[in-house]
Amino acid sequence: MRDLPNIAFDNSYARDLEGFYVPWAGSRAPAPEVLRLNAGLAAELGLDGPSLASGPGAAMLSGGTAPEGAVPLSMAYAGHQFGGFSPQLGDGRALLLGEVIDRLGKRRDIHLKGSGRTPFSRGGDGKAVLRPVLREYLFGEAMHALGIPTTRALAATLTGEEVVRQDGPEQGAVLARVAASHLRVGTFQFFAARGDVEKVRQLADYAINRHFPKVADRDDKYLELFRRVRDSQAALVAQWVLVGFVHGVMNTDNTTISGETIDYGPCAFIDSYDPKAVFSSIDQHGRYSFGNQPPIMLWNLSRFAETLVDLVNPADSDDAVRQLTNEINAFPSHYQALWLKGMRAKLGLFKELPGDLDLANDLLAAAEGQGVDYTGLFRALGVFVRGNVMPVRALFADPGIFDGWMERYLRRMRDETIPDTTRAAAMDRVNPIYIPRNHLVDAALSAAAAGDMEPFDRLLALVSAPFSEQADAEDYALPAPESFGKFTTYCGT
Repeated sequence: MRDLPNIAFDNSYARDLEGFYVPWAGSRAPAPEVLRLNAGLAAELGLDGPSLASGPGAAMLSGGTAPEGAVPLSMAYAGHQFGGFSPQLGDGRALLLGEVIDRLGKRRDIHLKGSGRTPFSRGGDGKAVLRPVLREYLFGEAMHALGIPTTRALAATLTGEEVVRQDGPEQGAVLARVAASHLRVGTFQFFAARGDVEKVRQLADYAINRHFPKVADRDDKYLELFRRVRDSQAALVAQWVLVGFVHGVMNTDNTTISGETIDYGPCAFIDSYDPKAVFSSIDQHGRYSFGNQPPIMLWNLSRFAETLVDLVNPADSDDAVRQLTNEINAFPSHYQALWLKGMRAKLGLFKELPGDLDLANDLLAAAEGQGVDYTGLFRALGVFVRGNVMPVRALFADPGIFDGWMERYLRRMRDETIPDTTRAAAMDRVNPIYIPRNHLVDAALSAAAAGDMEPFDRLLALVSAPFSEQADAEDYALPAPESFGKFTTYCGT
């Protein structure tokens, strides 16, 4: 098709990692139509927005037609899912269309999700439906606006067919998403589980050259690869926890080597502060609860370390295990330092003082069980710093619990000669007003499924500028009403 979008692909994964994927073509959609295009992201990638939004563009973005230079492929990987190991998972409903070099010189994957069956589909139809596609679009843009590394949606494309799901037929859709790469811990596990050390080495070298090229010539490059992934994932999970995000499905196949958030299936943001918050319908035991995310990431990284033993020291596995164990053991303190740095910023604290960790933890302990809106708490503290204590006290069922902590907070702020206005302004730059509140997301996706995109577009606009108060948006900053009830998310397909 001559009028397909002209994209300058440079497909290193296909070129350098033969045997790590299956070349594959997506299913042809009967009537593809680009429902929403991320024009800003398209521009970052150096792509022509109108061309992508055209009929031929929709054919490409739905997976049925590959433009010149694309090498569509289905990636192989394994993974621990809720603690149980599956030796073969892979892209069961997705294709890596190709890679582009963006305007900043960074390599980015263009990946299609919901483009049909692949050799890894395991009995599934390989399709996706509109609501989860829009959900991932919305959450990816919200996380990006919050400054959190994430995959992002390039487009949501309707396929023109109905896809049968548990609740009946739904509109078929394909998500085109962009990532620094789709390398996962599970990609390493796929070959390590088969005892193919050379494939693991080939993959590790590729990951280093793609994401950490400055360490390629080091003698300890494989150990340094682990350190870099550990540090990026510690930073990522700290950022999740600081904004109240629950990933919901932290399997090793959803743990990226790039340190980006991937897969927004059963995710959610907490309203009331609760470290045990779980939203996923299949997380019956709270494995991936809000407060359990740091130790789960440590567990996932331990599985990654296992795949690198034969690379770190081929001659002495005991020594390799010792070195990797030392690096694993550094995760908790590294994570805590990153989280505390973020909490200082949220509390408007500029110095690093010994009591800050207790101060931060005690605020959360005071909020637990009090029905305190987590996001609203930190914005209200900014109001308190400006001189009005009423909004933050009103968040607590028993305001006296807050009062005891408040006296300590006031003493701590007096340790710094920072003007109140400066402190409050700094807090507002890191504490969002607008997040994808569960009741708002639910309403927006239901409206979209019924053909009304206005609630989705309104919510997307707000979460894309989360720190700035916007007119007539007061309700978007509030937690769900009691009538909304317990919110449950699903691994949507």
